[in-house]
Amino acid sequence: MGASNPVNEGGSPIRLAAIEHARTLLNGVTACTPIETSASLSALAGATVFLKCENLQRTGSFKLRGAFTRLAALGDAERERGVIAASAGNHAQGVAFAARELGIGCIVYMPVGAALPKITATRGYGAEVRLAGEDLAESIDLAKAEAATNGYIFIPPFDHPDIITGQATLGLEILEQVPDVATIIVPTGGGGLLAGVASAVHLSGSRARVIGVQAEGAAAFPESLAQGRPVRLARMSTLADGIAVPEPSELTLGIVREHVAEIRTVSEEQIGEAMLFLNERAKLVVEPSGAAGVAALLDGAHGLEEPIVVVLSGGNVDTLVLNRVLQHGLVAAGRFMQMIVRVADRPGSLVKFLTALAETECNVVSVEHDRTSSGLAATEVQIGVKVEAKGQEHKVEIVSELQRLGYEVAFPALDMA
Repeated sequence: MGASNPVNEGGSPIRLAAIEHARTLLNGVTACTPIETSASLSALAGATVFLKCENLQRTGSFKLRGAFTRLAALGDAERERGVIAASAGNHAQGVAFAARELGIGCIVYMPVGAALPKITATRGYGAEVRLAGEDLAESIDLAKAEAATNGYIFIPPFDHPDIITGQATLGLEILEQVPDVATIIVPTGGGGLLAGVASAVHLSGSRARVIGVQAEGAAAFPESLAQGRPVRLARMSTLADGIAVPEPSELTLGIVREHVAEIRTVSEEQIGEAMLFLNERAKLVVEPSGAAGVAALLDGAHGLEEPIVVVLSGGNVDTLVLNRVLQHGLVAAGRFMQMIVRVADRPGSLVKFLTALAETECNVVSVEHDRTSSGLAATEVQIGVKVEAKGQEHKVEIVSELQRLGYEVAFPALDMA
């Protein structure tokens, strides 16, 4: 199912010639990131799976492709005015790097909670960073307002043909690296990468199905596609800040409707498991948003033709966030568990309980011995333990053995902070 004759470009503003021009423009600026095979993921999915490692791109994500393409298209007068952007991190770094390379002044708004490594990297590329806005949507509004007031050129994260054209160069690379690709899975926020890859693939004549994946807590595309217009989410909740976009644009929505086969969603637990899998089995550090495509395959390649290419869209992850998400992945995989039991407050109760745990061959990480929690009788003590297990089956065995011995086991929400 490789590339054949180009198809009719229809009403989309994205053109194959422009994508090919962008690829020439980006030569020496961006890298042609590698395609890696994954025997372990292929075994889990029950299909041949390749990983497009855009997490290894310069600046750590695909965003540089679109940012440089857009900035390179500016005229001399526009460059003189300078550019302004808003981003949680990846677009910020792409715009900052591109502006530095092209000698353009650059201001970037980032949410107050943006990851420190992304802030530091953006400043390192020469941009003036302004921390303002509780979320990305607020930061974008502030950047647009300043652009209107002071004459800066606003560089959107996805809502511009030049941005999408730049991202589309990734699609051309996939077709060259895996000519018979049948399915391409793309992490999706506002839809710039998804629209670009799908455009490149289908304008090149390939019949590969392109699928977007969104985090359940920030999935704006399903309802927008259902209603035929951009629908803004009232709230978002996900660690995958790179794809936490409240609504697509008319531009990206239209291209996705024309060229994308379907949109799937994944849970926070699936994202955590995917990051853990990539870290342990593929030896790749990928941010939560970048791992969304792999998350969609952990339960198998249901309804997908092979070979499958999964885009790892970014690798810029704060170490503290990485620790939290990997811990979350361990919990979801049944390899980390927190339990609470109540026992009689008398000598030997704690030793007896820990001995029972030892018999199950789990590893005790920490123990809390509490006599003062509300609801405890004067003759009771509460024991909280965190243990490492060998997987879901072992986790069930541990709990079953404790219950057989008469312990009532409770599972509080695990604090990932």
